[in-house]
Amino acid sequence: MEATVGAAIGGVMGILIAAVVGLIIGAVAKFLMPGPDPGGWFVTILLGIAGSWVGGLVFGLLGLQGMATGLIGAVLGAMLLLLIYRKLKSK
Repeated sequence: MEATVGAAIGGVMGILIAAVVGLIIGAVAKFLMPGPDPGGWFVTILLGIAGSWVGGLVFGLLGLQGMATGLIGAVLGAMLLLLIYRKLKSK
């Protein structure tokens, strides 16, 4: 029983941490790319999380690993997704 409760609390904390990190990464990406931004804070979180996946994939393929390169890759990935979104929306 205690293990189940601990796992549930750990899962919730993991989701909250991912949301906060996603919000920060998405906000930095939006700050570095001025212009019309999609959505509010929820879209910013999703942008940051998806950008982390894209940046992690690209930087992983290039063999660049580490904390600093991971954060840079996450922000660059979020900026790439934001650029793609803006291009698709302008058509």
